[in-house]
Amino acid sequence: MPNLFEQFAVLTPAMALEGRELTTDFYEALERDYDGFGGHVLVSAYHFDRDWPTWEKHPAGDEMVVLLSGTAELVLRGEDGDEVVALTRAGEYLCVPSGTWHTARIADAAQLLFITPGEGTENATLPA
Repeated sequence: MPNLFEQFAVLTPAMALEGRELTTDFYEALERDYDGFGGHVLVSAYHFDRDWPTWEKHPAGDEMVVLLSGTAELVLRGEDGDEVVALTRAGEYLCVPSGTWHTARIADAAQLLFITPGEGTENATLPA
């Protein structure tokens, strides 16, 4: 039985679900194997025990972030400054609007589920 912490899933434009083993070149392989990942959605889960070292944004659509366990603060960078959203109970979720830079602060440990339109995703140490 697949485990989302070990094997992510890709939802294709045809709404087919395909499992993908995690490899050292996982994200590069998605770009290559799915023609830039246009129209595809990545379903993934991660365990975090520290703050994210980078920020990211997804221009192709909104990202859903679901707290599975622990607590996490998501920081969303907007034109008027940062908004901090605390996820404190399993099942709580946040919609990160398309094109919004975001990062996470983790106090102890947290497990998060992501549903991400991955085409054009950007990462930065500090967003502009």
